[in-house]
Amino acid sequence: MIPSRSARILLVTVAVAASLAACQRAEKKEAETPKASAEATATGPLKYESATQWAKVSLTLPEAIKTQPELYAALYRQEVAELAKYAEGAQADRTEAGGESAMGPYEKTIVYGDAVQTGRLFSAMRTDFDYSGGAHPNTVATALLWDKTEKRRITPADLFAKGADLSSLERALCDAVNTAKKARPGATPVKVGGDMWSCPKLKDLAIVLAPGDAPGQSGGKAGGLTFLFDAYAVGPYVEGPYYLTLPASTFQSLLAPAYASEFGGKPLKAGDVTDDLRLK
Repeated sequence: MIPSRSARILLVTVAVAASLAACQRAEKKEAETPKASAEATATGPLKYESATQWAKVSLTLPEAIKTQPELYAALYRQEVAELAKYAEGAQADRTEAGGESAMGPYEKTIVYGDAVQTGRLFSAMRTDFDYSGGAHPNTVATALLWDKTEKRRITPADLFAKGADLSSLERALCDAVNTAKKARPGATPVKVGGDMWSCPKLKDLAIVLAPGDAPGQSGGKAGGLTFLFDAYAVGPYVEGPYYLTLPASTFQSLLAPAYASEFGGKPLKAGDVTDDLRLK
């Protein structure tokens, strides 16, 4: 049976009204839905501490890491697990050594410094302070580099183009080491192929982004790179660590195409930035 003209008009009207209502519900739902995950923030602690008669351990993360939920979740879980393992090892060591002794508990402190971000990159220096007896504690500096677009950790080597000749950058870095040594009385210069202390190779180094003066999205552009040398890396322990910043102009032509636009301008501070980054 073919519906009458008035019935057909009524059906069309009902269909249009239903369609409009559905659109309004969808728009309301979209308005109420949180922003995309790229703008989400993680919830959870930035600090972790535990103390026993065997070991004192702690972790500190920067506030900015909460803007990277995937990174935060994985990093917090990983670091807390490492500290728990360290505490267990401390108990085993001290028990095997005879339990109580005049020495206090072992100590391990992991601190991530202030983050430096660009539109695509997130970077922070990781300082690991460890005292497990011996003549002195050990402090090791490593780097956190995170690609916010691909949501994955990257290595220092990923920042540079494949096959790039990095020899000019290594020469500039060697010069920066010797310049910094001039300000430390009694410091031993380095040279290429030195018997005791040699010019560093990039493959052996931890690298973090250096804040710069050039504007850009989500934190601007990195003004350079900071290269992290622990004690013993380019000199005896007494010289301490060297944290040295080179401007982006030193290596701009060597960068991988994916990351070249993340650098520009000048670093807020170049040269020896050890005192600025050293764990207090």
